[in-house]
Parts: sequence; structure tokens; C-alpha cells
Amino acid sequence: QVQLVESGGGLVQAGGSLRLSCAVSGSIFSLNGMGWYRQAPGRQRELVAIITTDYRGNYADSVKGRFTISRDNTKNTVYLQMNSLKQEDTAVYYCYIRGRSGRYTSFDDYWGQGTQVTVSS
Repeated sequence: QVQLVESGGGLVQAGGSLRLSCAVSGSIFSLNGMGWYRQAPGRQRELVAIITTDYRGNYADSVKGRFTISRDNTKNTVYLQMNSLKQEDTAVYYCYIRGRSGRYTSFDDYWGQGTQVTVSS
């Protein structure tokens, strides 16, 4: 049973910062892709950031320069540091991983339940 536990969401004033964490547990043999998506009311879910195995981050244009994604492979954890937050960043943020249960099995996608981020004026 693979579980993704998210933390760090909350209410913050515009211009402030938050750090989201996502810890992965369960029968995961190895992790590959890790990232964050978000969904605002009345909007489609969108990719925020992904991080590659060489620790390079890729970001949506709307957050580029303000958000930083990182990962700790020893803890099976992915982070999202959010700085200079804007009201339009308000959304439910979902952790995403791509992992496999064994050395010779295919990779599957897993999702967290989401954590609310609200940016006030």
C-alpha cells in the first residue's frame, strides 16, 4: 500500500512563503518522477513543477523564478518551496510520484490527497 502524506499547506499573506512536503511510504522499490500539481476552483488541474533524477527542476511559467522543487531520495520525500506567493497561487496542491514495486515491474502513478494553499491580500 503506497501512501503519500502531504504537509505544509495553509494560509499566507501575499508576498509570503510556504514549504510543502510530501513523504512517500509503502512498498515502493524505487522512485522516478516526483512533482506537484495544483487545482484552483473552476480550473483544470495543472502541473506546477517536476524534478528529475539529476535534481533538475522544471516549472510552469506562472511559478518560474518563485517556486523551487527539491527531493531527498534517502527519505523518499519531495518538497516545494514557494516564495513571493500571489493570490492566483491559491489552490489545492497535489503531490505526485512515479514509482515501481519491484526491480522488474513497470512504473505506476500515485497521488496525494491534496493540501490547501490560500494566499490572502
